[in-house]
Amino acid sequence: MDNSLQRVKLSVHPSRALVDEEFVILVQNVPPGSPMTLHALHCSEDGHRWEACGHYIADSSGSINAADDCSVGGSYLGVEPMGLLWSLKPVPGSKPGLRMRKKDVQTPMVVAISVFNGHHSEAFVDQVSLASWVVERWYMAPGVRRIPVTEQQLTGTLFLPPGPGPFPGLLDLWGGGGQLVEYRSALLASHGIASLALDYLTNEFTTQTGKMVDNQYFETAYRVLQQHPQVLGSRIAMLGLSLGSVFTLKMAVYSPVVKLRCAVCISGSHIQPVSGGPQEMMDLFTRNIEKINFSEQNEVIWRSLLLPVPSDPSMKADVGRLRCPLLLVVGEDDQNWCTQESAADMEQMMARAGNDHLLTILSYPETGHLIEPPYTPHTPSSMYRGAGVDQKMMVLWGGKTPEHSAAQEDSWRKILTFLKKNLYGGSDPQAIHRSHL
Repeated sequence: MDNSLQRVKLSVHPSRALVDEEFVILVQNVPPGSPMTLHALHCSEDGHRWEACGHYIADSSGSINAADDCSVGGSYLGVEPMGLLWSLKPVPGSKPGLRMRKKDVQTPMVVAISVFNGHHSEAFVDQVSLASWVVERWYMAPGVRRIPVTEQQLTGTLFLPPGPGPFPGLLDLWGGGGQLVEYRSALLASHGIASLALDYLTNEFTTQTGKMVDNQYFETAYRVLQQHPQVLGSRIAMLGLSLGSVFTLKMAVYSPVVKLRCAVCISGSHIQPVSGGPQEMMDLFTRNIEKINFSEQNEVIWRSLLLPVPSDPSMKADVGRLRCPLLLVVGEDDQNWCTQESAADMEQMMARAGNDHLLTILSYPETGHLIEPPYTPHTPSSMYRGAGVDQKMMVLWGGKTPEHSAAQEDSWRKILTFLKKNLYGGSDPQAIHRSHL
């Protein structure tokens, strides 16, 4: 090794942080003007390796600061402090259709950051790094408590923020893949919101009986959250992504039990059989199966399944009846759900009803369906198996990586602001509800 490179120093701070926190990567003691590559490597829980790289030029002081300096090549371009994370891709030779998702939120996502001499884009395993640093990315902040919820035939996990509380609460619903997905709830609890992640498609009741739950399942989950001694029962929100947004809106509009401070719907729709539950929603998908399209790469495109937006009032939630603030997060390149058309229709419905002051829409160009917490690697397509379906298929989610990643960062910040404003401030939602009766 060149003697001038033996003193190269790499640091990443903070080296232990929440997944939505930025870090600063600093390289020092590099010959001024030298080409250098920053590289990230992560081994996911399922044993697959993911990597990303950025090409940099050392400044006149012999330093590289990824928060200020421009990447001129590699996995991302420009000044992107967190580019090494959001541009992570499976290493060459990996099986197709991978998606990175954290299953065990009680352990960190561990990423090795390294610096290499010269500009490289592949074969890092054959290179010798000049310096390395290991960082830990956590969904659970110190002191967050994880509590399995199995009472009243529920399958869920409650995450409580540090401290005695009581805390505002949130019911967290994911999409059609089912399973108990915990990482978003863990992160929300790290920001002070008691969050109940709920499995409503592959829960214990469904597994044992072969039957889907009805809408009372969501009301039961709400009551369990509401009655927890460390939860403020009058300050509860719901957040739904994809299929989860259907039941978030159903509860917000029609439930006599669920009284929400606010609701957030990510990549979802109000189109649904108003009188039905999960089974009737699945039946609607089955009836519309001929509307499925395929990309040139034979990826499944589902976005037309619910189109055109129905005029029949029995086939869409009457958001004109909403009495709580609603935040819609829309990816304009969503290839999975008709989120843009649905948001436009909801806006019109609420304008006609005179409650559009409750609606906020965040709409992002070149952004796909899977809008996740910040710095989550963008997955434009992946292998997917819906709940109750035996066969996996390659599904197109959409989005372009830089734009999608920017949308994840911006929307998450605004979701947290929206939730905290409505869960911590304002008047009693029960009084708000009564004033409109």
